[in-house]
Amino acid sequence: MRLVSRHVRTPPSAIAAKSAPSEARLLRRLRALSAALLVAITALTTPAAADFETGRAAYVDGDFAAAIEAWRAPAETGAAAAQFALGTLYVTGEGVEQDFEAALSWFEKAAEQGHAGSQYNLGLILDQGWTGMPDSLAAAEWFKKAAAQRHAGAQYQLGLQNEHGWGVDEDLAEAIRWYEQAAGLDYASAQYTLVIYAKGQGVAPDAAQAAAWYRKAADQDFAEAEYNLAVLYFKGEGVAEDHATAAALYLRAAEKGHIEAQNNLAGMYALGLGLAQDLVLAYMWVSLAVDEDADFAEQNRARLAPLMTPEQIGEAEQLAEAWEPAE
Repeated sequence: MRLVSRHVRTPPSAIAAKSAPSEARLLRRLRALSAALLVAITALTTPAAADFETGRAAYVDGDFAAAIEAWRAPAETGAAAAQFALGTLYVTGEGVEQDFEAALSWFEKAAEQGHAGSQYNLGLILDQGWTGMPDSLAAAEWFKKAAAQRHAGAQYQLGLQNEHGWGVDEDLAEAIRWYEQAAGLDYASAQYTLVIYAKGQGVAPDAAQAAAWYRKAADQDFAEAEYNLAVLYFKGEGVAEDHATAAALYLRAAEKGHIEAQNNLAGMYALGLGLAQDLVLAYMWVSLAVDEDADFAEQNRARLAPLMTPEQIGEAEQLAEAWEPAE
């Protein structure tokens, strides 16, 4: 059986189109980072501390209405952490109707007091224009304030802005400086961007260096890095050849909807490379790639079908229909 495999790293030209996160991805990032920080944020050292802790406990328990009730009083009296917390709920729509105007108002109050998370979130809202016209210039100012406090997300956004000239003068050296700072704080997107950007500029880090950066980003569930690291393990470039590890990494990326990973994983299931041969799972994964209009996957599915019974194909199609991407 000869399948069309694409065990090649993503070319720099393809990454250029992906370098700026989509609006949907940015919104997911804002929600996720804000929600995570709500749980991890240090307690207030004011008389409002008890109310804030009550709200945080309610939030962790999923009682968002109680969290809002507990946070509103300290927020209205100027507690930045509580203002950030309320802004976050207006972004996530937990316990209240999603309202970016209200979120902007609360984040602005906290940002003006130096709250880094609020400065970053305020920058994202302004940059994306979620409350009106996009304002990259104002966003850059807030990103700079948060970046000065070692906020990795803000540093990464400044890298993007300097790379593309959004709200600041285009400055590739400055972009790389910000990417490096964010990567040093284990920010997956920045770690991945550094490898690809270096390749695109002709620097071409060796495979071992690339593997190290990909691994750092993959450890944070970054699908593109998982895919590229899988390619290195499949080929034995920069790391020892290991088809089992390659298959595991392809699976992680495939579960997030990465088309090339889905196709390559299908090929490994079909051939029994790095995992037990399973034509049903091979057909399922390649079908998911076909659904995204991947021509190479269509060829592979056509080659698999004659090797399978109608029952196997039916089972694979049911699995594909029920599949949902991982967050």
